[in-house]
Amino acid sequence: MIRTATPADVPVLHTLIRELAEYEKALSEARATPDQLHEALFGPHPAAYAHIAQDDTTGTPVGFALWFLNFSTWRGVHGIYLEDLYVRPEARGGGHGKALLTELARICVQRGYGRLEWSVLNWNTPSIAFYESLGARPQEEWTVYRLTDEALTNLATQP
Repeated sequence: MIRTATPADVPVLHTLIRELAEYEKALSEARATPDQLHEALFGPHPAAYAHIAQDDTTGTPVGFALWFLNFSTWRGVHGIYLEDLYVRPEARGGGHGKALLTELARICVQRGYGRLEWSVLNWNTPSIAFYESLGARPQEEWTVYRLTDEALTNLATQP
């Protein structure tokens, strides 16, 4: 079962995000606090949205998708950028990941959004195979660039 996250889900979302960071070998980089998540998802100007995957029998949260809107200047419409998709290891293979992506695809179609896109680590071959089985294709002509921490501050303070 997939449902929209509520403010009561912030603690479990925080836990799942940290589990994802550990899986991606980057736990030290996961610095978001529950308060920051609450503000981003449920504050006066939400910057992101989340869906929870629950075990069909117990109702226990087993995964999540956290996403935000982007915009294509070429298509002239919004799209969804999936920031994180995670399903706990013990629940993988149960259809939760596909159900989360299906829900986001439905939102795109219902709202007239032109894209659903995300990034995946090159070493994460199980996820790559899963995404490709759904019809997703890598955008090999693009390379992601990122400014953070000192480099971001240095650029921001340039005259």
